[in-house]
Formats: sequence, structure tokens, C-alpha cells
Amino acid sequence: MSSINFNQSALVALDTLKGINKNLGTIQAQISTGKSVGSAKDNAAIWAISKVMESDVGGFSKISESLNLGSATIAVARAGAEQIEGLLEDMKGLIISSQEEGQDQDKIQTDIDRLKDQITSVTNAAQFNGVNLLKDGAAMNVLSSLDRSSTGVGTSNISVNRQDLSTATQYVDTSGTFAFGDTVLYLDATQTRTLTLDDPVAGVAYSLGFHGIDIDNSSFTEATYQSGSSAAASEPLSYVAKSTDTKADIAAALAAAYAQYAVDNGLDTNVLNFTASGDDIIATSTVTDGTDTIDVHIDTIVSDNNVAGGTLADVDAIDVTTVSGATAALATIETAIQATVNAAAEFGSAEKRIDNQIEFVGKLMDSMKAGISALTDTNMEEASARLQSLQVQQQLGVQALSIANGSSQTILSLFRG
Repeated sequence: MSSINFNQSALVALDTLKGINKNLGTIQAQISTGKSVGSAKDNAAIWAISKVMESDVGGFSKISESLNLGSATIAVARAGAEQIEGLLEDMKGLIISSQEEGQDQDKIQTDIDRLKDQITSVTNAAQFNGVNLLKDGAAMNVLSSLDRSSTGVGTSNISVNRQDLSTATQYVDTSGTFAFGDTVLYLDATQTRTLTLDDPVAGVAYSLGFHGIDIDNSSFTEATYQSGSSAAASEPLSYVAKSTDTKADIAAALAAAYAQYAVDNGLDTNVLNFTASGDDIIATSTVTDGTDTIDVHIDTIVSDNNVAGGTLADVDAIDVTTVSGATAALATIETAIQATVNAAAEFGSAEKRIDNQIEFVGKLMDSMKAGISALTDTNMEEASARLQSLQVQQQLGVQALSIANGSSQTILSLFRG
């Protein structure tokens, strides 16, 4: 039935044309922006995922900056350590020369002192952005990763320990707060006792305290080495903890200090000896024919004025102007060279790890960007074909609407004479 009040064909054609125009507008927007999902209304789930990933890409960009800064800082420290190792090798050559007949030890000592000054100069200058890894201090944490899981997001760090290559001499402030060892142990006849260390605190001076009757079977009296701040500050038997030290480090340092002290003072290690065993210090006495009593303990001095000695502190004391000094210097320089080689190797390993992480983060960011693109970017080939199809449909829709609107003219012709 035809009606002049209602044209169903025209309405159908109009609705069809509206749908075509809407789709055409959408595809044109996708082509102009390059995004198939440009807002939450396009696809809420995909849009939300893409925004989280975009945020992570931004986070990894900052992490990449942190890694590059860390790598540069470590590279400076490694170069400094390698330079110091070379200076120590030069010093070793001078020490060997000083032991040759006819050499002028005073002039050689002058050259050695200049090398000491150069080592100090390198140590002080080996900083990047205010961070010097060749001096004592807390480990440097380099932001290395952004870790996302179902429970949330967090960060990871690469920790780089400092390698103290300074020649600073240890100093213990005798006016600091002295603490007598918590445990007092007595050795009489054949005994073994364990001295346990608390967790180390940077800047605290630790000392082996011991006194007793006739400790070396001849000359050590109870008054010779009494407990107290002065005794604890005695350089041969004290150790100021560094920020990176563990209990094992302190135990080893104190045991080594006692070994040297015993040699220097002619103490009989059968009467009393200290050795490091992991985190503890073992005190032993193997005397079987005496009744002497020896009091042993670990004491501490807390003071802001305490100064930890540098790894190369012994180098600063090298003096080849005497035969004994030249002989001792050779052992000192060998130890210093090995410590410096180890430090450079540690920095090299850390630098390589960070460079690998920089490469990984770069590839990860590229993969995430590719994923975001796959989720939200417009497929231009498909969009182009879709645009042409919709343009044809639009033209046909306009033609169909025109035909539908012309049906009223057909009805009018029925009433013409």
C-alpha cells in the first residue's frame, strides 16, 4: 500500500545512509589519527591495556637513563682502579730497585712518595656526578627494572659495592663510647673459645681485648694490656668497620691484626692465639703445663670521629730507606696490587652486567611498543579498502534515498487526467 503520510522505503534508505555515514566517519578518524582504538569508548579493554603498557614504556625509559648513569659511574671507577694498579706496578719496580746495591734509597723513596700522591689524586678524582666508588660508603643501587605482576608493580636494583682504594690511615677516637665485650671468656690450660661478633656498624671500632697473668710465659703481666678505650684504640689490634664489611670481614681483620701483633711483640701463640672462622673468632690456648688465666673479649668504641682505613693504607706507610722497610714494602705492594686488580675486576663485572641490562631494556621497550601498536594502531591497508567500500555504499545510499523520495510523485500521477 502506498501512502502520502508515511514513506517506509525512504525511512529504510535514510537509516541505512545514517549507518554508512557513521561507519565512514569512524574509518576516516582512524585513518587521520592512525589509531583504531583512540579512546575508551572505542574498546574499553584494549584501551586500558594499552595505557598501562604505555605507562610502563615511560617507566622503562627512565630506567634506561638510570642504567646509563650507573654504567658511566662504574666506568669512571674502573678506569681509576686500572690507573691505580698501573701506579702500584711502577711503585713495585722502584721497591725492587731499592734493594739493589748502590741505589740511592732516598731518591727512590721520593719517587715512591710522588706515586703515593698520584694514587690519592686518582682516588679523589674518580667520581661521576658526585659519586666516587673508590672511597668507602654505602653500595650504589642502580634502578634496573620495572616488575609488574598480578599483585602490583615494583622495581629491581643492581647493587654495586664500593671498592675503597684510598690510602687513608685508620683512626680510632679514644674519647668515644667504649663498650666492654659482652662475653668474658677464660682460658686456662688447653682451651678453645668462640668470640661472636654482632652485626657490624660502619664507623664503629672493633678491638680484641685480652689480659692475664704471664700471657707469653715470661713478660706479659696483667697490666700490660688492660681493657679500656686506650687499649681498644691500639692500632695493631683495632679495626674500624666500613659500610660494606660483614662479620666475617671484621673477624678476619682482627685475627690478622693479632697475628702480626704476636710476631711484633714476641708472643707465644701456643699460650694464646686468635683465628677467624667464618663470622666468629676462635681463641685457643694449647698450654698443658700451666695454670694461667687469660681474659679475652671483643670490645667496641663508638664515635663519629672514627675513620676507617683505606684498602691501600699500608701503601702510604711504605719506606724503603731501610733494609727492613724495603723488604716489608715488597709484601705490602703485592697485597695492594692484588686488591686493586680485584677491585677493577669487580667494577668490570658490574659494568658488563649493567650494559647487558641496558640492551635488554631497549629490546623490551621495542617489544612493548610493537605490542601497543598491534593493539591500537590502524591497519592502513584494511582501512583504505574499507573507506573505498563505504564511499561506494554512501553513493548508493544517496541514490536509494532519492528513489524512495520519488515514490510520492508516482502517487500524484494517478490523479492526473
